[in-house]
Amino acid sequence: MIQAVEAVGPAVVKIEADGGGGSGVLFTPDGLILTNSHVVERGGRLTVVLPEGRSIAADVVGRDADTDLAVIRIDASNGPSLPWATLGDSRAVRVGQVAIAIGNPYGFHHSVTAGVVSALGRSLRARSGRLMDDIIQTDAALNPGNSGGPLVTTRGEVIGINTATILQAQGLCFAIASSTARFVAARLIRDGRIRRSYIGVGGQTVPIPRAVARANQLAVSSGVFVVSVEAGSPAARAGLRDGDVVLAFAGQAVTGIDDLHRLLTDERIGVAATLTILHTAQRRDLTIVPKESKR
Repeated sequence: MIQAVEAVGPAVVKIEADGGGGSGVLFTPDGLILTNSHVVERGGRLTVVLPEGRSIAADVVGRDADTDLAVIRIDASNGPSLPWATLGDSRAVRVGQVAIAIGNPYGFHHSVTAGVVSALGRSLRARSGRLMDDIIQTDAALNPGNSGGPLVTTRGEVIGINTATILQAQGLCFAIASSTARFVAARLIRDGRIRRSYIGVGGQTVPIPRAVARANQLAVSSGVFVVSVEAGSPAARAGLRDGDVVLAFAGQAVTGIDDLHRLLTDERIGVAATLTILHTAQRRDLTIVPKESKR
């Protein structure tokens, strides 16, 4: 455990932002830092404090509120070379293995806590309202200021980016898996944002009455009840109406609003797909062409 902290600790930084702050981890030798989106969401001036005490101005490369991840950059070309941590394979993580959290809780610089991986594959609601999947649950103590810091194995590999706690609970802390962080970071570096598709509906998850499911030979027991359809949106052009229930998109079952969010990826932008719905309790197939979300 000591070796892991010695390996990763020098790459863990304190982030000072207007109205807040948190932690981050250098993951490239040229000054790119992973942190939480909510740590840097207010904009304004950002300062990164390195473990040896240097303070360096930082810029936001990109952030994604839906996964609560952000990449920021510092220019340390005039100083000593920067330490950086390795992103491990979170898919190899097992429940019960030791997990180490490094960060700056309540401003206490470079604090280390340890526990175990309590569960894998959890889902957690982001501040944006979207559901985050593949979340690691740990009992390594996290507090305000730990946000954006790394969750580390005893081998010194970063397996997660710490994101949240349940304040009223004991030992319920969560980290975004490194597999998600690696994918999101690559897209943020390339595009400055995560591209997603949208169809322009407001909806809520509702059960499908058994009689209706039997009559229409449906394999799902719930769907997305359409509360509103945005004028001029892909959904409006496809003929979707208030009161319809979405059952499937591109052949994939949609049992709730979170299923629909997961399916609306960047690969769907501009690509025609079949939208299966219930309209006045009758099954229908519509053709829909999602657009790129501008949010």
